[in-house]
Amino acid sequence: MTLDQFRPHVKVYFDPLVSLSMRLGLTPNLFTLAAFLASAAAGVLFYLHMEAGAIVAVALNAFCDSMDGAIARELKTQSLRGDFLDHAVDRYADIFIITGIFAGGIVPWQIGVFALTGVLMASYLGTQAQAVGVGRYYGGVLGRADRLVLILAVGIIGLLFPISICGLTWLGWLLVLFGIFGHFTAFQRFAYVWRKVE
Repeated sequence: MTLDQFRPHVKVYFDPLVSLSMRLGLTPNLFTLAAFLASAAAGVLFYLHMEAGAIVAVALNAFCDSMDGAIARELKTQSLRGDFLDHAVDRYADIFIITGIFAGGIVPWQIGVFALTGVLMASYLGTQAQAVGVGRYYGGVLGRADRLVLILAVGIIGLLFPISICGLTWLGWLLVLFGIFGHFTAFQRFAYVWRKVE
């Protein structure tokens, strides 16, 4: 159910921003760096229980993460180095944001670790498929775009309706789902690659 499959349908909305960015001389790597800094800021703000600012930082991370690839494709400057940098920054973004949520005590650390390991394993197996010759594979129920949209949506709900359900906040339950569906996505990707290799 990953939202990544809808990327071609939202391209039309990014095209004017991509054109403006290119006229201003903004590079894909600049947006990648901005995404990295935004995710670090989100983690710190979640840790400090400044959820509103953290949500804005997550939104900025998502925007910059979309723009770096879009500009690279438009400029036809896609490269292995850029791809490698983008994936490294994405993994750090996952770590910053999720760790910020549980390190600040918004959710118990056990749930945070469960969510983080699920997210990292799902991402790792998506790229490891390429390493064994199957080609990059991002199938499964929970992708990076899904996670970012869910953090934004649930974060806003938590600000509007700050309640706990069975001792967990909205973000707490979201991390439970990240753990469950992250590990399930990792299993789906593992099974797919296992069938493809000898």
